[in-house]
Amino acid sequence: MGQHEHDHEHEHVHVAVVGSGFGGLGAAVRLRREGMTDFVVLERAESVGGTWRDNSYPGCACDVPSHLYSFSFAPNPDWPRTFSGQRHIRAYLEHVVDTFGLRPHLRLNHEVRLMRWDNDALHWEIETSRGTLTADVIVSATGALSDPKIPVIPGLAGFPGKVFHSARWDHGYDLRGKRVAVIGTGASAIQIVPAIQPEVGRLTLFQRTPPWVMPRVDRAISGAERRLHRALPLTGTLRRRLLWGIRELQVQAFTKRPDELGLVESLAKANMAKAIKDPVLRAKLTPSYRIGCKRILLSSSYYPALARPNVDLVASGLAEVRGSTLVAADGTRTEADAIVFGTGFHVTDMPIAERVVGADGITLAEAWKDGMQSLRGATAAGFPNWMTIIGPNTGLGNSSMILMIESQLNYMADYLRQLDGLGGRGSAGGSGRVALGPRPVAVRAWNHRVQERMKRTVWNTGGCTSWYLDEQGRNTTVWPGTTAEFRRATREVDLAEYEVIRAGAAVRVPRQAERPAAERREPERRASGKQESGKRVGSRAAKESVR
Repeated sequence: MGQHEHDHEHEHVHVAVVGSGFGGLGAAVRLRREGMTDFVVLERAESVGGTWRDNSYPGCACDVPSHLYSFSFAPNPDWPRTFSGQRHIRAYLEHVVDTFGLRPHLRLNHEVRLMRWDNDALHWEIETSRGTLTADVIVSATGALSDPKIPVIPGLAGFPGKVFHSARWDHGYDLRGKRVAVIGTGASAIQIVPAIQPEVGRLTLFQRTPPWVMPRVDRAISGAERRLHRALPLTGTLRRRLLWGIRELQVQAFTKRPDELGLVESLAKANMAKAIKDPVLRAKLTPSYRIGCKRILLSSSYYPALARPNVDLVASGLAEVRGSTLVAADGTRTEADAIVFGTGFHVTDMPIAERVVGADGITLAEAWKDGMQSLRGATAAGFPNWMTIIGPNTGLGNSSMILMIESQLNYMADYLRQLDGLGGRGSAGGSGRVALGPRPVAVRAWNHRVQERMKRTVWNTGGCTSWYLDEQGRNTTVWPGTTAEFRRATREVDLAEYEVIRAGAAVRVPRQAERPAAERREPERRASGKQESGKRVGSRAAKESVR
């Protein structure tokens, strides 16, 4: 039976992974490397790739160097450029699928519609567009950049031309000679504008807030470099570590000393002045907030494109659409044949959260109505045996998300080892015996420490409003430290932070919150078969985590 036709009516698996981007495929590879084959990867689309499948707009590329934006366990010596384009990254992910034998585990065209925890059976019931199945554990890897956000604009439904989001690019629509309006000035828009500017008749960019833009020092990787990396893999590893180390050194300025970013602002202004000679346009493009408050964008072609005669900048957001006339908040009117929204994604209000129903019968969205919270970016109180990859406060402002994903894969692997040691693997009939749920007190403690550290970061003090912040103005997106710190904090699971839930006896391992942590750990160590002499790194990681 092929991966597209697979019928999983009444199927039970130990682990169900949701999503097949970097997070989902990374989880699948780690499961295979841990010797586990009883898992599936549920993907709503007809192919893998996640955001690198969905975002195929002109000029789409990564702003993290190629050798850092790839798995450490799957190095690619043949990256063609220092900053790879979407096509090459998507091909890399397909290569990972084949290299690690993941295709038998893929369930393509299986959109997850509902995930419901069964308190009696101690497993998850999963409804998909192609049937139902059950799983002991869910690993949600849908990612933050998966569901496009289009703002509510009065009159938009009556626009007679073409409308689409950057992540849903209509390649069948010919832009040549058209009057095109691009809404937004984020990472996608600054790549789209220079890519389409030469072919459109007129391009109007609606800018609510100007971004800080640094040059993108991109070049082709020579054949000699690639041959060297193939012949001596250590050279590729060293290249990766150098790129990683440089970014680790930058973290202090973002998280503890934002005032030191003034020099970087000067470089960004010089980059702008080099291409934008008109002082009026330059003033419109100069941000009024501290660099780094929003993600610093990389482009060497964005400013030159804005200086071209067929490009107009409207320094105001789109407020209304009247037929083919676009009206900005400042009253500026523009005629357009097509509207392209580069307005980002549902990050702090991920739609997948509406589809997860936990132990108390409420959805994850309801549990997170006052802001996303998780334990170590991975697990949520009230949702046993549910984990997320790229969860709350795991985003980065200056480095590669693959580093964070791999740290979370370490945590996932140890979580499953601990669960199996406690007897948590479900039977063939689909009933689990043990589950792990994060203690609410542990979740609160972790998030309190994260938010305390967040107070002095540039993302909170830089004077901007960004997609890092939720509706309450709380930063639930970014990690306020180095990737090395996060790796230490997620190296292994500390069972003292979890409640062990047993099947068949409406009894849970007591919270015993008033007892010292060492005493709480002892019975759980015995349950998992760990000897006192073999001390877990997990408890040390808890102490090393967020201070």
